[in-house]
Amino acid sequence: MAWDRPLSIAMLALGGQGGGVLTKWLVDLAEQQGFIAQSTYVAGVAQRTGATVYCVEMFPQITAETQGEPVFTPYPVPGDVDLVIAGEMAETGRAIMKGFVTPNATTLITSTHRVYSIDEKSALGDGIIDQSPVLKTAQGVSRKLYAFDMERVAHNSRSIVSAVMFGAVAASAALPFTRENFEAAIERSGKAIESNLRGFRAGIEAALGGNPAPTTSPALGMPDSQGPNGRALVERAAAYPREVAAIAAHGSLRTLDYQDRLYAEEYLDRIDELVCLDDAGNGFELSKVYARNLALQMSYEDTIRVAEQKTRATRFERVRDHLEVSDNSPTYFIEYFHPRFEEFCDTLPARMGNWMSRSKAARRILAPILNKGRNISTNKIGGYLLLSTLARLKRWRRGTMRYSVQQRILGQWRERLIESATSDYEYAVATAECIEIVRGYGETWERGMSRFSRSMAATSDETRDRADIMRRLHQAALADEGGDQFNALVDEYETK
Repeated sequence: MAWDRPLSIAMLALGGQGGGVLTKWLVDLAEQQGFIAQSTYVAGVAQRTGATVYCVEMFPQITAETQGEPVFTPYPVPGDVDLVIAGEMAETGRAIMKGFVTPNATTLITSTHRVYSIDEKSALGDGIIDQSPVLKTAQGVSRKLYAFDMERVAHNSRSIVSAVMFGAVAASAALPFTRENFEAAIERSGKAIESNLRGFRAGIEAALGGNPAPTTSPALGMPDSQGPNGRALVERAAAYPREVAAIAAHGSLRTLDYQDRLYAEEYLDRIDELVCLDDAGNGFELSKVYARNLALQMSYEDTIRVAEQKTRATRFERVRDHLEVSDNSPTYFIEYFHPRFEEFCDTLPARMGNWMSRSKAARRILAPILNKGRNISTNKIGGYLLLSTLARLKRWRRGTMRYSVQQRILGQWRERLIESATSDYEYAVATAECIEIVRGYGETWERGMSRFSRSMAATSDETRDRADIMRRLHQAALADEGGDQFNALVDEYETK
């Protein structure tokens, strides 16, 4: 190739993805093959563990001796980047917006997995941004595109993302070096050579496989279940219409994990009622929405559930795996636990909890003690026993105050759906969807419950457009945490 300027590489990576390691490999690779190389980086503050833009440029030493040494740039120049490496789909969009990717010059290597931003995580509704427009744009603006889930490939190969990226770079042929040259750079680093080579080779294989991420979500399939209880539940759910079966099967396994088989069978019994009122002409839309949201409402968050989740062995394994901690390395787990006075009452037997929640004396004495958040070390005996003991109260959950409250809510919701399923089907679907605003526990649950109750009250009369009203209230309830939009809208309907 003719060398009239340095070969330019831009890499956009998140914290923990090994961008610095990959930069060192690239620089060492170039220098060992007779190139002058330079690397720079600009650290940024992102809402997802920090984001850094790395810039690597290289130029043949022999050409520099005859033509003069090039002037390297401290930052990628838009429209003049030969290779862009993005460690995540949002970073891919950022690279495109910055002008690093151009159709006449740029090979784009990107991972199709997501690391969600704070805005996506904190959204009251489904705040996850659709990545398909980014992938479609990337296909149109790049000279060549290599897109696959690098996070999954790294996990499956028991390696790190930077090694997989390095393999994808080798597969792209965007740099004038052989595969052996790339492998030698890893070996010269002297660190985790075996696992890095494993990830490098897996990256080559995935990049050459040419399987970009799907632009639409795959259809939900029937789950694989282990154990006689799970298999029995899945078999029962399989008898529902095709549109409902998979959702009901997943929901039954969720409620089984949450409580027990009897509880999961109650979940399916409730779906039976709606399926009998539904039909294929409507695509069983009401039953689908009901099955999904019923599973979420029956596996509601309480202090017992939180404690159970924090003490599961799979949680410890997942955290260690995410941090890439070896089995013989000590790991410390500190959990933030903040049940308020209200959640304490919810966990008590129903009659006692009702009395306690109404007692001003009990609130005055216990609230200051309980309303302080606590850091609990679950890798220590005391902290683990505290939460595991609370988790074992699961067997008595049906007697708690929160359980009785939840059953009353679900009963009222179900009655409204049954009443309207044959007379106003669209309203029934809208009401089945609206309960998704009731979620979490503590103040989050109270806020959602208040908005759901007001939405139900505002649409209690059988007006002709109440399905549209319920949908508007649903969207307004998720619009902002303060509820300004929702309050204004519900006040408008209540005064009519």
